[in-house]
Amino acid sequence: MASSSSGSSIAAPEAVQVLVSLLADESPNVREASIASLKDVASLSPVLVLDCCSAVSRGGRRRFGNMAGVFQVMSYGVGALDNKDVDPPFMIKLAKIATAEIISSKELNTDWQRAASGLLVSIGLHLPDLMMDEIFLHLPGPNSALPAMVQILADFALADALQFTPRLKHVLSRVLPILGNVRDAHRPIFANAFKCWCQAVWQYSLDNPSYPSLDSDIMSFLNSVFELLLRVWAASRDLKVRTSSIEALGQMVGLIPRTQLKAALPRLVPTILDLYKRDQDISFLATCSLHNLLNASVLSDSGPPLLEFEELSIVLSTLLPVVCIHNDNKENSDFSVGLKTYNEVQRCFLTVGLVYPEDLFVFLLNKCKLKEELLVFGALCVLKHLLPRLSEAWHNKRPLLVEAVRSLLDEQNLGVRKALSELIVVMASHCYLVGPSGELFVEYLVRHCALTDKDRHDFERSKDISGNTYVPFQYKRSEVIIGTLCPMELRAISEKSLLLLTITIPEMEHILWPFLLKMIIPQAYTGAVAMVCRCISELCRHRSSYSDTMVKDCKARADIPNPEELFVRLVVLLHDPLAREQLASQILTVLFYLAPLFPKNVGLFWQDEIPKLKAYVSDTEDLKQDPSYQETWDDMIINFFAESLDVIHDDAWVISLGNAVTKQYGLYTADDEHSALLHRCFGVLLQKVNDRAYVRDKIDWMYKQADITIPTNRLGLAKAMGLVAAYHLDTVLEKLKGILDNVGQNIFRRFLSIFSDDFKTEESDDVHAALALMYGYAAKYAPSTVIEARIDALVGTNMLSRLLHVRHPTAKQAVITAIDLLGRAVINAAENGSSFPLKKRDQLLDYILTLMGRDDDENLSDSTLELLDTQARALSACTTLVSVEPKLTIETRNHVLKATLGFFALPNDPADIVDPLIDNLITLLCAILLTSGEDGRSRAEQLLHILRQIDQYVSSAADYQRRRGCLAVHEMLLKFRTVCITGHCALGCQGSCTHIKPIDRNLHGNFSNLPSAFVLPSREALSLGDRVITYLPRCADTNAEVRKVSAQILDQLFSISLSLQRPATSTYGVDIELSYSALSSLEDVIAILRSDASIDPSEVFNRVISSICLLLTKNELVATLHGCTAAICDKVKQSAEGAIQAVIEFVTTRGNELSETDVSRTTQALLTATGHVTEKHLRQETLVAISSLAESTSLKVVFNEVLATAGRDIVTKDISRLRGGWPMQDAFYAFSQHTVLSSSFLEHVICVLDQYPVLKADSEKGDYSSPSVEGHIDDEVLHAAIVALTAFFRGGGRIGKKAVQQNYASVLAELTLQLGSCHGLAKCGQHEPLRALLTAFQVFCECVGDLEMGKILARDGEQNENERWINLIGDIAGCISIKRPKEVQRICVIFSKSLNRHQRYQREAAAAALSEFIRYSDSFGSLLEQMVEVLCRHVTDESPTVRRLCLRGLVQIPSIQMLQYTSQVLGVILALLDDLDESVQLTAVTCLLTMLESSPKDAVDPILLSLSVRLRNLQISMNPKMRANAFSALGSLCNYGTGAQHEAFLEQVHAIIPRLVLHLHDNDVIVRQACRSTLRRISPLLDMEGLFPLFNMHCFNYDHRTDYEDFVRELTKQFAQHLPSRVDSYMASAIQALDAPWPIIQANAIYFSSCMLSLSDDQHILTLYYPQVFGTLVGKLSKSTDASVRATCSLALGLLLKSSKSISWKAAPVDRVE
Repeated sequence: MASSSSGSSIAAPEAVQVLVSLLADESPNVREASIASLKDVASLSPVLVLDCCSAVSRGGRRRFGNMAGVFQVMSYGVGALDNKDVDPPFMIKLAKIATAEIISSKELNTDWQRAASGLLVSIGLHLPDLMMDEIFLHLPGPNSALPAMVQILADFALADALQFTPRLKHVLSRVLPILGNVRDAHRPIFANAFKCWCQAVWQYSLDNPSYPSLDSDIMSFLNSVFELLLRVWAASRDLKVRTSSIEALGQMVGLIPRTQLKAALPRLVPTILDLYKRDQDISFLATCSLHNLLNASVLSDSGPPLLEFEELSIVLSTLLPVVCIHNDNKENSDFSVGLKTYNEVQRCFLTVGLVYPEDLFVFLLNKCKLKEELLVFGALCVLKHLLPRLSEAWHNKRPLLVEAVRSLLDEQNLGVRKALSELIVVMASHCYLVGPSGELFVEYLVRHCALTDKDRHDFERSKDISGNTYVPFQYKRSEVIIGTLCPMELRAISEKSLLLLTITIPEMEHILWPFLLKMIIPQAYTGAVAMVCRCISELCRHRSSYSDTMVKDCKARADIPNPEELFVRLVVLLHDPLAREQLASQILTVLFYLAPLFPKNVGLFWQDEIPKLKAYVSDTEDLKQDPSYQETWDDMIINFFAESLDVIHDDAWVISLGNAVTKQYGLYTADDEHSALLHRCFGVLLQKVNDRAYVRDKIDWMYKQADITIPTNRLGLAKAMGLVAAYHLDTVLEKLKGILDNVGQNIFRRFLSIFSDDFKTEESDDVHAALALMYGYAAKYAPSTVIEARIDALVGTNMLSRLLHVRHPTAKQAVITAIDLLGRAVINAAENGSSFPLKKRDQLLDYILTLMGRDDDENLSDSTLELLDTQARALSACTTLVSVEPKLTIETRNHVLKATLGFFALPNDPADIVDPLIDNLITLLCAILLTSGEDGRSRAEQLLHILRQIDQYVSSAADYQRRRGCLAVHEMLLKFRTVCITGHCALGCQGSCTHIKPIDRNLHGNFSNLPSAFVLPSREALSLGDRVITYLPRCADTNAEVRKVSAQILDQLFSISLSLQRPATSTYGVDIELSYSALSSLEDVIAILRSDASIDPSEVFNRVISSICLLLTKNELVATLHGCTAAICDKVKQSAEGAIQAVIEFVTTRGNELSETDVSRTTQALLTATGHVTEKHLRQETLVAISSLAESTSLKVVFNEVLATAGRDIVTKDISRLRGGWPMQDAFYAFSQHTVLSSSFLEHVICVLDQYPVLKADSEKGDYSSPSVEGHIDDEVLHAAIVALTAFFRGGGRIGKKAVQQNYASVLAELTLQLGSCHGLAKCGQHEPLRALLTAFQVFCECVGDLEMGKILARDGEQNENERWINLIGDIAGCISIKRPKEVQRICVIFSKSLNRHQRYQREAAAAALSEFIRYSDSFGSLLEQMVEVLCRHVTDESPTVRRLCLRGLVQIPSIQMLQYTSQVLGVILALLDDLDESVQLTAVTCLLTMLESSPKDAVDPILLSLSVRLRNLQISMNPKMRANAFSALGSLCNYGTGAQHEAFLEQVHAIIPRLVLHLHDNDVIVRQACRSTLRRISPLLDMEGLFPLFNMHCFNYDHRTDYEDFVRELTKQFAQHLPSRVDSYMASAIQALDAPWPIIQANAIYFSSCMLSLSDDQHILTLYYPQVFGTLVGKLSKSTDASVRATCSLALGLLLKSSKSISWKAAPVDRVE
């Protein structure tokens, strides 16, 4: 550690003064660092710090800008003083400085004032009397600083109650005389001080209970203060004064005599209560004071209560409304102010209740009887709180409390209801609920359990209407109570309360049972049924062994609903399986437990069925996945209800049940879906009744009760009528006829509506819809044997035509559903053997299409949800009508198709509506196909007609449209095959069917003799060629389902074709077996697709193509090829590729069957497709198909077509602007790629190229000139020749490739050299030569197959930056070396000679190539030696680029050859480290790093020190990469620092260590990382074991400034311990770095040098550097413009000043300037 002798050589006071001056620095970081340093110094020499701070504080805030910081440091310094070091005169001086600042301003509570107050409090902790005397000096007389002085005394009292309390008398004696002159603005400070002083007294009395803290004088003073606060200040108009005075009085009431307190109560109590008119915070403070007052006046042990209950009543009345505060706005704290206030209020009531329990009880009950909601709410909350605590005192008051609570049950306020619900639970737990009153309270809870979402919406709407206008606190009535309470919260509280009564209070069981059964029936309690059922289940579970008792309890009470009423009510409420609180499961559970109440035989049935129903609704999330879950569940309920009636089998009980159903219609509103279910239950029940009069009466009742304006209610009524019609058809039809007659009167009213507005169309729609549905369901459920006449009557009289005038979507849906049900009834009758035709079927179809609501010319893809639903129903109804007799006419068919096919274009969403609609459409198309033809041929024509209509969707760009189209086609083919080939009805008809005609399958020989009705379609009629090329692309579709379905379509087409009769002129012969084999293979593929969805689609498509190729006849093949244009232009890329693949397979396999005309037309089709296809890959594939056609058929014909087309394009088109490029250029490219065609095609291209010379470069100027070309035709030919050259090279034809291979080295070398020249021209602005050359280079790369090289050119070819094109040539050379190693030597010979050229850019290109080729020179032998010589010779080239590229090449000599050249290369590097060009230097350093990885020691040793010196010079480069590499290279040299040169190299290492440490926190990340790595590598040379743990510390590996400082401190400790002799040189280097060009390095040097000085014991170092560093730091503190430097200087000064406890400056006396 530093010795004391060094203290005299440093100006410690000056340093501290500088630190103090930095407290006013503009940078917050500097100010914080200065404060931290001064606190560190103050902990060792507080007097010095205090003296310096006092010196700058003499001028006050006007001279020093940060007095808050000065006072903060001074406060810390005073606190750090030992008692023996406290100098009272100096403390007086500091106190005067602080007080002088305080009294110099009229402001209060500023940051500097708070800091000054803190200084005085710190002085008071040492010298309380001195501090108080200083403050007392400023108390007398008028003074603006009086409040601050009093606040200091208050702070001191809170900081040290033990020292303050004995001096309270002196404080009061000086403060009291000035109280009369205190202004209102300052009174809150004085009042707060009195509060703090009283709290100190209380604390003192707790710590010293045996020592009296108050004498008579103090009591006298307190009495005076008490009276002043009470009579004057507490009556102030200023709210803050009143509030603070009340707080102080609340602390004083326990200290003053009881007589004075009693006298003060009449004034004090109203004063406190008056504060409750303010906001919550003030109410809380007032309540705390009031609680202290009540404790002192009522619960005191010194005598009887000072307040009678009558006197307390006004207090309690005021407190009651405050209870509701905790329901108002919450704050973001653990306990809201409102909740704190609530707790304090309850404590006040408990205090009173402990003294006056009966009076308080009567008081609270009286408040409950008032109409003031706040008082009622407060009283209920207090009762809830006190009832458990005062239960013994209030034991005899039970009846009174029950009666009072009972009177509040009709209260509407939500807050009061909530409080009542909570109070009822407390009362029940203390046995207050007995008899009828108990049931009344239980019903109250049930009523609030029944609150619904509608109540919440009504409540929120009422809040919105009421607005949020500000209301003073004392007038916030119900708004406060319901501030955050909503009906749903009240419901949750009531449900919890009811469940607690049931489960936790056994005494409530006899009240709840069977009373809760009564709560199930009322409509008002519907929302509570789930909770009621749960409670009943809990009761029954506990009473399961007393089932007989349960039944007796129910029968004993006449007001309990009978079992029939309960059964109907609970079954109907089962409707919603997703209802809250698991309503369905709760109902089923309670039915299970209530089985003893019902006929005995139903119990066993329910034991089996109820668990099944509960299982269905147990998982609601799974239930939601089924879109038809509600319909399924309703059907399950109806079946459960019907089967329960069958099991009961008691007519009288059923009649009673029917009467119960009749009564319960009033429980459900018309728009409630439960009402629809009740209709259906009633319909099932009436099935079981044989009394026709009873049935007629009940269906009349049901119709009257139904609201047919509600769709669900209307549907439920219709289904109910249908269910009744199953057993009482005539009765139902009689009722419907009456309704229909009434509708006739409405028709007359419709006529009258022309002249008046009485008639309402919507009412008419509802009636028509209901009537239609009732007829429809009556037909559905009625017996098949009796409905023909009724349907004929309904249809034949045109009664349905009246229903077409409905306008509402739901009404239209109802009419459509009714027509559908009529049609289904006809079908069902036919299936049951009672078939008959449906009259006016076509007219009914027209009705349905009309009701769909679309005109023929409207866009069907834009539909609303309601319209989509209507259309889906309409399609289903159309299918039904099409499927019945008579058959469709062509006109009707076309009309239906035109109206419906557009639905294929509907968007996917909403899927739950659109998907069924599409399914219905497909079913309709199949039905049309099967029912509109008379024989096989007509059905084939019908099939093709519909398929061609669907083609636009099969080939659509939309995935979903293709899927729909293919599904439709497949379904139609299945139906066609089923009817036309197998003779079975596809509609599923059994027995004799009119949809098909019988065909004798044995009559194949003389087919023409059969009547036309029995004729099967011919194969030609199916147009297989056209169909195959339409569906074959779909087999390669992106959609897996489309691929599978399209394969099935093709299978069906050929299965049908092979099953048809062959003409007599057929040439099949033996080939028929091959066809069947191919068909079998196709079916195998389909089977694989069905079983394994993961199979490779390409493999599947190949097998499909192979099979189709064999299945097509020649004519079908030609038709397929001629129609391939549309398939190749398919909107789906994969499908287009599949079509091309199919064409290739067809012409390859069966091209020999094609004539020249066929070939010509096929070529034209393919070229047309090529022109239309803009996607590059598809065009290339199409051209491959053309090549395959040429190879497999007539080459001459194909070439003629291609060239003719190309000639026309050149003359008529601007081929450079064609979208997707010129197709003929791609054709040339395709031919050049073809192994067979390329030679033939290349002969023509080479001939053209020979006639027109290629562009050449001028060797002198480097510019380009093109040969003269005469005539427009010659220009076209030249352009075509260039395109052909590109196609030839890219194709890699054998002839052209052989020619290029013979001259590969010279071509590559010249292209590379010219690339350099062209880049030179490009830098001058001439870019066209570069583009032309790059095109040629790209063509060359494609020709020789160097695709990687082509990618390199495409990526960086036109980059003009120096490094970009140099790297480009290097990449090309590397690519060639890997792919063509045999060519490298010849190329290198050329490039070696090219280094002597005059053109700079060509030399640079040659050097770039050689520097890369040399990496692959393992087997070059003497050539490598020549290359090394050339490269070494040209490291002196005038071009810096050539110099560094030659050096880069030398470094990349293969490692196996490098040993013999290592010394030579290192010598070059050493020379270039001194190069004048920075880029060459950087390359040299980088190459040195590479060489040092493998160089032998004997090669490095001679230049080790020279390298070290040069690297040190580069480590201060402004280039961060240079610095980083120089540091890293030095680290690599450490591997060679052994042996003879170890000591010399070690000196170099020690010389660089300070720089390493400083750059560990360099501005650049890569420098920091390099320094860390180098420091690790040199650490073994230093022989310091303590270094290695440092490198694993967090502070070494992270970049935060504090981490760096921590590491420097640890590192300097190691240096001081293990390398004391090196500290001198380290210090010299660090001091030198204080003038570094980087501020951050200056800061690092400051901290590093300060750390070393703080740890050094060397007197020489301390004497030499301590003053120098101090002087530098002080200078930089005042002069540096960088905040980080100033902040570090501050920390460093603190570090130096506290580094030794024995330094003389700490103990030397300080000359203080007065």
